[in-house]
Amino acid sequence: MATERLFLRVSSKQGPLRLSEIPEGGFCLSAFLVISNSRNPKEVLLGHLNPDAPWDHIGALDPPRVEMNKNGWLLPACHLIVGESPQEAAKRILKEQLGLSEQKLEEPMVFSEVYGDILASAGKWKPT
Repeated sequence: MATERLFLRVSSKQGPLRLSEIPEGGFCLSAFLVISNSRNPKEVLLGHLNPDAPWDHIGALDPPRVEMNKNGWLLPACHLIVGESPQEAAKRILKEQLGLSEQKLEEPMVFSEVYGDILASAGKWKPT
């Protein structure tokens, strides 16, 4: 069953959301949980995704991406839902992907990665 959630994912080929410049591959806003071991902070929680889980709903992954990533190690993560804060997304990921509702989270660390220089140097995107 396809999800009814509207994940914050923008592409020049989709929907009514428009920006003045969208890279050819689109872009998304995501939350990733980095949960460390209290005894050894250099150890973090990674896992394999269960390919039978509803990843379109809990992880914003379509079937080809599930297939591509099912054998890799992943951080618990998902795109933000439209209107959702990073804090709300983190709590949702804890509950839906890890089955945890009482896990304490520190304040989010928010950062951006811009691939404009890489795409621009490849001639695939022209920054404004």
